[in-house]
Amino acid sequence: MKTSNNHTTGHIEICRLEPHDAARWDAFVHTCPDATFFHLSGWKMVLEQAFGHATHFLFAQRNGAIEGVLPLGHIRSLLFGNTLISSPFCVYGGVAATTADARSALTQAGVDLAEQLRVDSLEFRYRLPQNQDWPRKDLYVTFRKDIDADPDKNLAAIPRKQRAVIRKAMDSALTSVIDPDIDRFFAAYSASVRNLGTPVFARKYFRILKDVFGEACEVLTVEFEGRPIASVMSFYFRDEVLPYYGGGASEARTLKGNDFMYWQLMCHAAAERGCKIFDYGRSKQGTGSYDFKRHWGFEPQALHYEFHLVKAREIPEVNPLNPKYRYFIQAWQRLPLSVSQWIGPLISKNLG
Repeated sequence: MKTSNNHTTGHIEICRLEPHDAARWDAFVHTCPDATFFHLSGWKMVLEQAFGHATHFLFAQRNGAIEGVLPLGHIRSLLFGNTLISSPFCVYGGVAATTADARSALTQAGVDLAEQLRVDSLEFRYRLPQNQDWPRKDLYVTFRKDIDADPDKNLAAIPRKQRAVIRKAMDSALTSVIDPDIDRFFAAYSASVRNLGTPVFARKYFRILKDVFGEACEVLTVEFEGRPIASVMSFYFRDEVLPYYGGGASEARTLKGNDFMYWQLMCHAAAERGCKIFDYGRSKQGTGSYDFKRHWGFEPQALHYEFHLVKAREIPEVNPLNPKYRYFIQAWQRLPLSVSQWIGPLISKNLG
């Protein structure tokens, strides 16, 4: 796949990511201001190996130097449609570029590919609006905030009521550890998402995340009297920490285990890993997780999910707030945990 834009210093060439390009792709991502953890080349392997989805990771280069990247995953499902997404299972995506030429060329390459594949729609998941004339979904917000290596400064920045909850949890018998594997995390996570009525991801997916991203993917587990009661898998990128998947046992709510967990993660990420930004992640407006993050003093920032419609006549609504999924969610919440862990991956792999 090649295209070009006239320029005094050369033309833009659109290429597909090959294994030998991965190092320079990631080097670009780590320095490009637009790029996020979800633009890393490792997601190509994750999407292919964990879910079996086709991928189209495109980059724009000029005179051998990368000026932009566009990771795309293709999800085809009888239940949830035929979509090309940047990026599936990720809160951020779209084109990350350092020049207008590269951004324009990659956007057009994504549109051309979507038309060629005859998908229902093409979706770019941006933190900032890019294609003003595209239909967009404004359902989601993200929560990001600066953190300090001094825990006292972080605690002082949290509203009084939530600060009192954290102090109470700190005075209890709760402890936290960095887990070397995903087993205890998966038990906590799978129980929580079943209770929410959401299909669980396969254990294999989380193992692949650990294998692909190494030290940039870390599990922190909270214990009470030696028992795990809550656990979170976080991603590290540049100076940011992103708690991405988490869950807790029923007693975690009573013991304020989740509050303690995120506080411990904030302290660990800032003091031991040098992070300066805590990215609390995506939430749907008006939900419990939305309110929980606001209680910590985080202010919502709108996400801009932009769509190019190919076969679809309107933006797809594959989310739990869609009324047509209400009875499915209620039925799922009643499933035995073991059954949800068995059936869930067959559904969740197509949710994107």
